[in-house]
Amino acid sequence: MTNLGHDAGRRADTARQVAFLTAKEGVEQVELTGPWRAVRDAGFTPVLVSTEEGTVQAFHHLDRADTFPVDATVTSADPGDFDALVLPGGVANPDTLRWQPGVVPFVRTFFDRGLPVAVICHGPWTLIEADVVRGRRVTSWPSLRTDLRNAGATWVDDEVVICRSGPSPLISSRRPGDLPAFESALVGELAPAHV
Repeated sequence: MTNLGHDAGRRADTARQVAFLTAKEGVEQVELTGPWRAVRDAGFTPVLVSTEEGTVQAFHHLDRADTFPVDATVTSADPGDFDALVLPGGVANPDTLRWQPGVVPFVRTFFDRGLPVAVICHGPWTLIEADVVRGRRVTSWPSLRTDLRNAGATWVDDEVVICRSGPSPLISSRRPGDLPAFESALVGELAPAHV
């Protein structure tokens, strides 16, 4: 099991937390660890939220990678404790995540509160299930293009998109290669939260 870089058992300042929501397995490791470090380095406390207690099994494409300890389950975490939400990708992760109990209401709460939501690669599948992409400009892994358009989004093929045409800033990127731009946009949206 790999530590994502926070002290186990330490109670974070709940006014400066960012939820990273993943399924029990299938998250693309670099899409979890890269933004996690960026959020942590920006002075926020990243929190791994999943559908079950224990660990999350990450992947490098189709190969098993590291496991990471879950900080809270989606049914026990209070969305009101967080300043933003990050949905990493990986094919299996969002496909499983979107039908798990408690996930859709958890995700919708961030949009209802006007908080930043960042999503990469296949992650928008969860947003489609939550019906929060209608009228939004978004990017993703190319295979989600039709799904997003059918859900009412405007899909574009850009490295990073920041859409402010809805109740909350929505940051999206296509793939691991876009992570530097994705992380920069995410941190940029977090910074005004405590200025």
